[in-house]
Amino acid sequence: MSDHWYEDETGPLVRPYTVTQGRTRPASEHGIDLMSQVTALDLDGSAPPLDHARSSLLELVRRGPRPVAEIAADADLPLTVVRVLLADLVEAGLIRVTAPVTHEGLDDPGLLREIVDRLREL
Repeated sequence: MSDHWYEDETGPLVRPYTVTQGRTRPASEHGIDLMSQVTALDLDGSAPPLDHARSSLLELVRRGPRPVAEIAADADLPLTVVRVLLADLVEAGLIRVTAPVTHEGLDDPGLLREIVDRLREL
């Protein structure tokens, strides 16, 4: 597959944005960025029917939690398409997207001095 074409379940090659019905952004904002962690949710077998593109992404996610960037690379689809499809899976209740861990406050000089002091005590 290339970044410009996608083979769907019927076999012919179509543009990736065709699988998103022309959408370039998720219908509702789910905070899906490159490093967001995506996890498949356990269902009781009552999953809604999915098209080939969404089903393929869900299978990638079921292998284990992974970042959006890795899913896009493995699916060989543009990030914008993957974000739309993942948002659809969130809305269907099939996956959870978690914001990446930030390191705010870890560059605080006072905190860093305290860590160094505690390490010296050891």
